[in-house]
Amino acid sequence: MSILSKNRFTITSALPYSNGPLHIGHLAGAYIPGDIFVRFLRLKNKDVVYVCGSDEHGAAITIKAKKEGVTPKEIIDKYNALIKESFEEFGIQFDIYHRTSEQIHHELSQEFFTNLYEKGEFVEKFSEQYYDEEFNQFLADRYIVGTCPHCHSEGAYGDQCEKCGTSLNPTDLINPKSTLSGKTPVLKETKHWYLPLDKYQPWLENWLIEGKKDVLKSNVFGQCQSWLKFGLQPRSMTRDLDWGVDVPLEEAIGKKLYVWLDAPIGYISATKQWALDNRKNWEDYWKTQQNPEEDSTLIHFIGKDNIVFHCIIFPAILHAHGDYILPQNVPANEFLNLEGDKLSTSRNHAVWLHEYLQEFPGKQDELRYVLTSILPETSDSEFTWKDFQARVNNELVAILGNFVNRVMVLSHKYFNGLVSIGSVLTDHDQTILAELEKFPKEIEKSLTQYRFREALSHFMNIGRLGNKYLADEEPWKIYKEDEERVKTVLYVAAQIVANLSLIAQAFLPKTADKLLSMLNLQAQDWNKVGSDSLLENGHKLGESQLLFEKITDEQVAFQLQKLADAKALNVLEATTVEPAKPNISYDDFLKMDIRIGTIIEAEKVAKTKKLLKLKVDTGIDQRTIVSGIAEFFSPEDIVGKQVSILVNLEPRNIKGITSQGMILMAEDTDGRLDFVNPKTSIKEGSSVR
Repeated sequence: MSILSKNRFTITSALPYSNGPLHIGHLAGAYIPGDIFVRFLRLKNKDVVYVCGSDEHGAAITIKAKKEGVTPKEIIDKYNALIKESFEEFGIQFDIYHRTSEQIHHELSQEFFTNLYEKGEFVEKFSEQYYDEEFNQFLADRYIVGTCPHCHSEGAYGDQCEKCGTSLNPTDLINPKSTLSGKTPVLKETKHWYLPLDKYQPWLENWLIEGKKDVLKSNVFGQCQSWLKFGLQPRSMTRDLDWGVDVPLEEAIGKKLYVWLDAPIGYISATKQWALDNRKNWEDYWKTQQNPEEDSTLIHFIGKDNIVFHCIIFPAILHAHGDYILPQNVPANEFLNLEGDKLSTSRNHAVWLHEYLQEFPGKQDELRYVLTSILPETSDSEFTWKDFQARVNNELVAILGNFVNRVMVLSHKYFNGLVSIGSVLTDHDQTILAELEKFPKEIEKSLTQYRFREALSHFMNIGRLGNKYLADEEPWKIYKEDEERVKTVLYVAAQIVANLSLIAQAFLPKTADKLLSMLNLQAQDWNKVGSDSLLENGHKLGESQLLFEKITDEQVAFQLQKLADAKALNVLEATTVEPAKPNISYDDFLKMDIRIGTIIEAEKVAKTKKLLKLKVDTGIDQRTIVSGIAEFFSPEDIVGKQVSILVNLEPRNIKGITSQGMILMAEDTDGRLDFVNPKTSIKEGSSVR
């Protein structure tokens, strides 16, 4: 059954954290695809609500506030305004852009928690969590950093190592430190309420794996399947924080709802506010109806890092609550890279949307076009400024813009802008119009399967069809001999432009407005697309204008220099010597048993990029150590190398291997590792003091 058989749609795009501006990775992940799809549905005359809003809770907000020395409220107000304005200027067409700090959202989130609590869905348990004694505060995931137990990178967070991408628990970290005081936290008992995802696993497997395997994109289905394969575990739905939605229990004073409980509920609270503002019934878009055919179709547009929350946790919450519709699809995109490197907010390696809008005024559709043409739909893709320039100049300007300009200029030059049929349509004319009629179905098929790059290529192929038609007919050469034939050629060409103007409403909305104005044509729905008579005989065209301008070498050079300057600044900051850590006693130092050892065997750990399994002769024994150095050293090159080893580190299980110790490494400003080893051969087991 086609998705278009349904009439009502609830479309969401991921709620951006209001702790920083938007960059092109955000646009390519969740917002451009969602906006195109919604515009297409509206052209199909569907009943659609498209909601989004700022995610204004969680540790990321409070950490940003502490760094800037302001309150969380000041942070969210600042970035909510910037994000909302950027979306509006860029042309993302939400029905409402809401905020999770609004009272209506707090109340609905608390209602969800209370509903599940009263049904006995939560598991209440005490556990030991990290606590900063200096700040008298329990530490949420992002308040703790340490060494990743998998790749041994420093600076891993309590919920994830951003270097290797592994999901973590705070207690997994080696040498954990509080981001508040910089000191080692202590474990302290606290009570929390857990959602028993393991209880819902059978239902999720039936609903998701059995019911969605032919619907979800391969990258989404694969990640879901992997999570379920390893077995779901209960996940705490509360946190010991001072910012967020209050847990509505007397015994939980001071605790807040986990951000991934309240954030997706933000889609519903935004819809409630929109319904209040527009005299609608929000339940039509979120609740199951007596007739299932009348249920709204829920679709989440997100990035890959949010797949588990939208495909497993949020559906489990909706299912446990009852009466709510579940997602029909979650067409998540992968990551967009920039100039050969990952986009990074902390390193300022990004193309910020608000800066692009200032530096390329009026060129919103140019960025929409390029990002749509490289969307990371099933695998990571890359944005480069040279490619941006080439696609704008060689496709938008040279194909689409050139075709439209020739049609408009010739129509005004020869016939004062009047569109006339002229002579009888030739076989060539009929063939061109028949080809034109096929494109709407191809584009519609691609869009309903969330293949936006493919859909955009079909759109551009209409421009190519028009250019080839003009090149074949050469109306400028035959005008003096056969004026009536030229009328016919320009009539056919004008019908192609008219179809481009209607389809562009989904992909390039500002360009569509220009085209409709130039054609003196009213916006029309998708049912008219493919028609060979959108412009009636005798129709008067409007004034011609250039659709696009070329991107210059100077503009590209400026953008590349910005990235280079940011990189240079990062290197400069990285070379600054970090201050000494807090003093320790000599007795503390003596507790560390560092020995010289020799690597006698080495091999890669299966299904990892960074881990090597080493067998090391420590002089005390021969033991296994797992080390995250595979990016810099091949196994065959390090056998026989002497290394420094912390031999009395507590053993840890890494990828099913018991690692007994740690190889000491030096890390330069580029993140490259090297061994800390003696210059001359030393007997294994010799102490390092």
